[in-house]
Amino acid sequence: MGHKEITKIACVASDTPRAQKGLATLAKRYPLVERDEADVLIALGGDGFMLQTIHEHMDSGLPIYGMNRGTIGFLLNEFNPDTLLKRLNLAQVHALNPLIMTAFTLSGQQVSALAFNEVALLRHSQQSAKIRVCINGKQRLEKLICDGIMVATPAGSTAYNLSARGPIIPLGSNVLALTPVSPFRPRRWNGALLPHSATIEFEILNAERRPVSASADSFEVREVAHVTIKEDHTRPACILFDPDHSLEERIFNEQFIY
Repeated sequence: MGHKEITKIACVASDTPRAQKGLATLAKRYPLVERDEADVLIALGGDGFMLQTIHEHMDSGLPIYGMNRGTIGFLLNEFNPDTLLKRLNLAQVHALNPLIMTAFTLSGQQVSALAFNEVALLRHSQQSAKIRVCINGKQRLEKLICDGIMVATPAGSTAYNLSARGPIIPLGSNVLALTPVSPFRPRRWNGALLPHSATIEFEILNAERRPVSASADSFEVREVAHVTIKEDHTRPACILFDPDHSLEERIFNEQFIY
């Protein structure tokens, strides 16, 4: 997938000293412009800042090129100010479709939010959560007793999903990961792979006594009673990666790290 020629660069950076130093370096070497004038938006920081940038600027229509000024930098390219315009114009585009979460709280409030990594439900008391799981309107688990459960995208499958022993999902596989967090009953249920077209519903049982929160990436809603999740194809985010360090290759390589 290609993109139009990039000549004008806008840049945002996290407030860490390392990211701010990177911003100063780029500003000295390139004539940075405002976002509305730019062909690309560069994000300097870690994976968390990259996700924040995607959420804040996804509707701008600009491709986003992250450069790692954090730690892991899974969603980011190597920071290197040399030949930046050449790298930007050779970069590969990945269109990431977010999940849309619609949560209904015990008080009757309805809240919607987008997630590019995962939507996660977690217990908010000392007692385990009890959750009914339905897929495309059909009950699949009458009562999951657990610390929580999540739906992860391929891009997010190497994040929280992986730490909860969920599967790594290659890009383009058109599936989502349904992964429990510390499941107690059914004891042997380890999750499922779902078609990306699926609509997933979670009903919180005994929600007053066993409170549960729902989060879409970093956005959190507490005391939820019912949560619906599906993939949103109307608002993709366009992320740029260097050809020799593509997101697809990184996700693939994660399966061989031990």
